[in-house]
Amino acid sequence: MNIKLHQLPRDFKIFLAAFIILLSFAVVTGLAFLYHTTNYKPDSAVEHFNGSEPTQDSDFEIPEKYAKPVSELLITIHNHFFGFAFIFLALGTIFYFNSTITGFWKGLLITEPLFSTLFTFGGIWLVRYIHPGFIYLTVISSTLIYLSFAVMAGVVLYELLIKKSV
Repeated sequence: MNIKLHQLPRDFKIFLAAFIILLSFAVVTGLAFLYHTTNYKPDSAVEHFNGSEPTQDSDFEIPEKYAKPVSELLITIHNHFFGFAFIFLALGTIFYFNSTITGFWKGLLITEPLFSTLFTFGGIWLVRYIHPGFIYLTVISSTLIYLSFAVMAGVVLYELLIKKSV
């Protein structure tokens, strides 16, 4: 197959670009939620999953945040595994037909977010049930997910909207 994004018909390029833009807004919304719940701080993320200790000055022994039960972790991870699988299936399939990044880097960018999704959400289990230090596995792997997304989406939009067919 020798299909290239920048050579597609104009209407189809607009359709794909609109899809990538909408997908990007969905991802940014997820990042906004993450910021809202953790301020992108590892300690806040640990507290989000493990719960908080009651404060010393409170009259009651009620933590501000409760530890996430297994059922909530399961539904969160289930939804993210499905969602990220389809996000990166769609984006990776479209990205495959770019002509800007090829070879090893194309293959790495297509597959990396799938593996990092496993490490990110597997890391949440490790944080909750093994040791809070595993939050750094989650931070690193989720950073790789979003960097991969940004590169792939950026290249796809460049090819669809800017790059001219020769």
